[in-house]
Amino acid sequence: MDNSFGRKIRDCRIDLDLSQKEMSALIPMNQSNYSKIERGLQEPSIHQLKRISQILNKSVDELLDIDRSAMEEINLKNFQKEFDELYKKYFTSKK
Repeated sequence: MDNSFGRKIRDCRIDLDLSQKEMSALIPMNQSNYSKIERGLQEPSIHQLKRISQILNKSVDELLDIDRSAMEEINLKNFQKEFDELYKKYFTSKK
């Protein structure tokens, strides 16, 4: 399991001089479960992810390494492919 998310939130937490106990209290959640998130053994719930991003003052995209421009490009390519298929189906003459 890739643990870049866990390392990223750990590094951000340390930069803010917060202990795991303090961080887990702010979320709020059990400290041992928070520790599992940092170690990549557990995934946060959507609510926990939102609170973590708020506490660390980082966007969820940034914490999850989501490149919005790349996603938009993929979505555009998928849309174009679907459009082309529909166009061929309905607007090209069948011989």
